[in-house]
Amino acid sequence: MYRPKSTLEQWRIFQAVVDHGGYAQAAEILNKSQSSLNHAVAKLQQGLGIALLEVKGRKAYLTPEGEVFLRRSRQLTQGIEELELLADVLASGWESLLRIVVEASLPRQPLYQALSDFSQRSRGCRIHLIEAQPAGCQAVITKQAADMVFASQTYAGVTCLPLLTTVYVPVCAPEHPLTGLNEVTAYDLDSELELVLAEGKEAEQGWERAKQRWVINHLHDTLSLLRRGVGFAWLPLEVVTPLLEARLLIRLPMANQALRKRFTHLILPHATPPGPAASLLLTLIRQHYTAA
Repeated sequence: MYRPKSTLEQWRIFQAVVDHGGYAQAAEILNKSQSSLNHAVAKLQQGLGIALLEVKGRKAYLTPEGEVFLRRSRQLTQGIEELELLADVLASGWESLLRIVVEASLPRQPLYQALSDFSQRSRGCRIHLIEAQPAGCQAVITKQAADMVFASQTYAGVTCLPLLTTVYVPVCAPEHPLTGLNEVTAYDLDSELELVLAEGKEAEQGWERAKQRWVINHLHDTLSLLRRGVGFAWLPLEVVTPLLEARLLIRLPMANQALRKRFTHLILPHATPPGPAASLLLTLIRQHYTAA
């Protein structure tokens, strides 16, 4: 079994001697005797078999080896402090991890802004952000496998908070034949290939679909195919606006300005009230979605 040749206290004393310029100054700051500090550093150097400090007059100077060990020892003591702080945080009931699941087709800019604010006050709480299709969201809610789920529909037996109404618009590549029409009708779309952001049986539900459709389960793949002139798709206006402005995609001029809407709901799958970290994040989420 490995046995350490040094202690954390020895490294802290070594750092204090360096930071304050000598044993006498460090002893005064640490409220210890100068002899005890000398003994601690001497024992540390003896255990390592190398010299970390050399004394000239009343000042202690780092050796080249000491400079290397000083940097590494600071990482060590900082890591211990973080561990002890984490223990205090967890003892207070603060969660160490929050799992968040977001339905693929929903815009999430307000969520990103809320997470950005949360990161400054997270106190070590980790975030797992996962994208899923509606069926995946439902499975997570049923199993209570996440702390928060952003979904386009509500579910019985769990808390559902309405957050945002999202407008979906039909888009395609600039070279697609549909862009040559002054006005596009549902009949025009019916004969074209539609890329449906869904998975499995979800493609058969909800809005009326074109006779030709490809089911894509990731937004990135849908956008990549669209930009290559493959089909058209109904996508969130917020998501496609940068691509429209760059003329990488074209918004189809629908007859009667037909629009589709989908709602973003925040689902809390657990029956128990959220903990302090989740409560803080919920407050930030509501603020940013309200602003949006």
